[in-house]
Amino acid sequence: AGDTGQGARTWIKQILNQDMAFQHIKVIYPTAPARPYTPMKGALSTVWFDRYKISNDCPEHTETIDSMCHGLTDLINEEIKSGITKNRILVGGFSMGGGMAMHLAYRFHRDVAGVFALSSFLNKESSVYQALNRNEGDLPELFQCHGTADDLVLYSWGEETNKMLKSLGVPTTLHTFPNLNHELSRTEIEKLKTWIIKKLPIEVAKTN
Repeated sequence: AGDTGQGARTWIKQILNQDMAFQHIKVIYPTAPARPYTPMKGALSTVWFDRYKISNDCPEHTETIDSMCHGLTDLINEEIKSGITKNRILVGGFSMGGGMAMHLAYRFHRDVAGVFALSSFLNKESSVYQALNRNEGDLPELFQCHGTADDLVLYSWGEETNKMLKSLGVPTTLHTFPNLNHELSRTEIEKLKTWIIKKLPIEVAKTN
């Protein structure tokens, strides 16, 4: 919460000593709009949605989550208009961004190529779980990472989210990083890059 898309891009660049770039994949770092954020006593912050508190044990702030899903759907539709097929789009993020991506994909865009969530969680009664309870058909794979030393988003919340999603039919792996706090590590981003290329391989032109 509170960072920008450009900030996230710079952060990843510092960890890798280079931009996270792919020859054949465009990487977009959207910035959340500024809104009053309850855990910061209502101060304006660039957050994807509001929370009643930073806990997995309270209701979700459905109103702000849903309005953001609509805004991000516009972003996805712009890419589709520019010629990218939906099954060549991945959504994901760090912390709250990963939570946002899970809502976006599993509630509204089940035909994306995959989802990644780093140091993220869903609330116990999440509307994502409710939507998946009525699930028909294939679901995009989830790549999840979490540090065991995370003192903001507890590892157990991430683990519980992973178990719940798995029980609801989401193909998913949880990569655990011992001693990692609420941050990104180089190994984690390298793993993510490998997964991204596996999900979005270079398309070989078909010749007759």
